[in-house]
Amino acid sequence: MKSYSYEPERVCSKQINFDVADDGTLHNVKFTGGCPGNLVAISRLVEGRDAKKIAELLRGNPCGARGTSCADQFSIAINELVH
Repeated sequence: MKSYSYEPERVCSKQINFDVADDGTLHNVKFTGGCPGNLVAISRLVEGRDAKKIAELLRGNPCGARGTSCADQFSIAINELVH
């Protein structure tokens, strides 16, 4: 299992920590900062799911005029680790 820590840009969340198992599934996703209800929900929904599929699903999801979101930043973090 690989552990990863990512510092997102232009969003309220300050850090995203997660693990990717040898089979490519996501585990232990934790966002620091941001909207707790939404980010805890994302963490629960992606637990045990294929990292590449989750990155595709979350990519490009905007938050207001920022042009990105915590979910989009998470997809960037996943892509940096698994590609």
